[in-house]
Amino acid sequence: MLEPPKEDYADPHRRRLFMKGLLNDLRALEQMIAEGRIESGVRRIGAEQEVFLTDRAFKPTSTGAQILAELKDDQFKTELGLFNLEFNVDPLEFTGDCLRRTERQMNDRLDQLRAVAERFNTEVVITGILPTLRKSDLGLENMTPLPRYFALNNAISRLRGGAFEFQITGTDELILRHDSVMLEACNTSCQVHLQVGPGEFASLYNVAQAIAAPVLAAAVNSPLLFGRRLWKETRIALFQQAVDTRKPGHQLDDRSARVSFGTGWLRQSVLEIFRDDVARFRVVLAGEVEEDPFEAMRLGRPPRLAALQLHNSTIYRWNRPCYGLFQGRPHLRIENRVLPAGPTVLDEMANAGFWLGLMNGLTAKYGDVAKAMDFDTAKSNFVAAARLGLTAQFRWIDGVTAPAGELIRDQLLPLAEAGLAKAGIVSEDIRRYLGVIEQRVATGRTGAQWLLDSLAGMRSHGSSAERLCALTASTARQQREDRPVHAWVPARIEDAGSWRHSFLRVEQYMTTDLYTVHEDEVIDLVANLMDWRRIRHVPVEDDEHRLVGLVSYRSLLRFLARDLPHGRGNPVPVSTIMTRNLITISPDTPTLEAIELMRQSKVACLPVVQDGRLVGVVTERDFLDVAAKLLQAQLGDDAAAPPA
Repeated sequence: MLEPPKEDYADPHRRRLFMKGLLNDLRALEQMIAEGRIESGVRRIGAEQEVFLTDRAFKPTSTGAQILAELKDDQFKTELGLFNLEFNVDPLEFTGDCLRRTERQMNDRLDQLRAVAERFNTEVVITGILPTLRKSDLGLENMTPLPRYFALNNAISRLRGGAFEFQITGTDELILRHDSVMLEACNTSCQVHLQVGPGEFASLYNVAQAIAAPVLAAAVNSPLLFGRRLWKETRIALFQQAVDTRKPGHQLDDRSARVSFGTGWLRQSVLEIFRDDVARFRVVLAGEVEEDPFEAMRLGRPPRLAALQLHNSTIYRWNRPCYGLFQGRPHLRIENRVLPAGPTVLDEMANAGFWLGLMNGLTAKYGDVAKAMDFDTAKSNFVAAARLGLTAQFRWIDGVTAPAGELIRDQLLPLAEAGLAKAGIVSEDIRRYLGVIEQRVATGRTGAQWLLDSLAGMRSHGSSAERLCALTASTARQQREDRPVHAWVPARIEDAGSWRHSFLRVEQYMTTDLYTVHEDEVIDLVANLMDWRRIRHVPVEDDEHRLVGLVSYRSLLRFLARDLPHGRGNPVPVSTIMTRNLITISPDTPTLEAIELMRQSKVACLPVVQDGRLVGVVTERDFLDVAAKLLQAQLGDDAAAPPA
């Protein structure tokens, strides 16, 4: 990959030079296609596996650079976050036992990575979004220190002209602001590549678009972000917003997001996509242009088209066209970016087999999918799949509306089986991989559903942080066994291990289900809130939802005993009795620091504030719970210890 320079990308002269190189690459690609210089007549598959790195407590850990240095293997790559890594597997011709061999490669690389990670007390977890990720993990100090990533962050931030704003609604709702592109690091995927010829690219790319929804519905594995239950595949919504360069308010016009499903069917050539991306999206990474592609072709050397590849790497279509070189020959690929990482390598290969089978089998039944299905139908199906998984309702090619699971079982699995057989995939592997999809659909247990069911089963046990830790620990343990997720047992609170790791910072146990009042409200409302909700502290906010005060039960009692008899029944505003000079903490405040602050300040409640907004509270009662667990654990250890 062409690396951008360390200088600020915003240098207009540098960007103009890069744009000239990019346009030159497009003209060269057009000539290569016209002259038959792009490899055709062979299909190959490949894959990229992204992973999370956690400490022994299953919290993200920034050991990626050290592990990569120890590996000394070009197949392993950095990712945006220091708690992520990626590795590639070798391309294989799409026939015979290629799926089995790809699975073996992925497991071998994963074992290699785990062996090195253990030296750094690091666990390797493959999952779409790590349940234990916290917003405080997404600071720039955890960004991989390479010019490419900082240039990307600076460029996207500049184009947006403000903070990154996120809003995702599912069972719960997430609304937050962040100051960098690091929210992208929450997502990991297992990207599958299919090499195709230039003449068939348009028709097969359209197939990839049409089948994206049912393939995703069967593969969803990312329902949680910061403990909130959102979409069945939250990656889809999060990634689009994480690298959106449109300024707030511009989403209402027709400008496209850099992460998108697309705007229409492809008609003739891959050039349509590349030209559209150059026309729609500004350059965000401007590297040095070191090659004249026409000169390379004149010398009989296939051009790298490095400018085109770099610009394409910053446009995140869910099905992305790719140009590359393999064994000295230029080729085109369709990169499926839809599929999440995990829950196991076997599950990932089942997803890949299902997708590849449909890619090879759909046209035989339906012909030109662009004529058989409206593009907006394919797009709405995709969003429904991301939101609801197997319970989504699809409008399919024949015009029939059916649940995703029913469509997959009755129509698409037979088509995928025929497509894999047509490619010459061995029958044993067809049965193995598609059998996983069949059982997943029959049980309704996708990775997302396993996570949600496990979380619901632990609802009355432990803290929220302990439950999320248990999910991650159980995921890591069961994926090593490589049993597909439909055969997994639910996570239990005991999987979390030592509870101490769940109380290191206040964000792990602070109360976030808050009841607040405005300073102009009558104090009678505060009294009723305390009675109804059994709480002793009520935060006070202004019209901009900024924290301006706090009413404690003591201040309320003091008013009732001293001032109320003289008030003659007049309504008294909250501002009269609230405490204004508040001591606040941030979500990433260490627990011991918060306890000491509470003791020194002689307060019973600490509001938790981030970006000027109230996000939680911790009280004496929370620390009593921590102390009770500590005492229980200590007494248990003492009872288990042998007598002196």
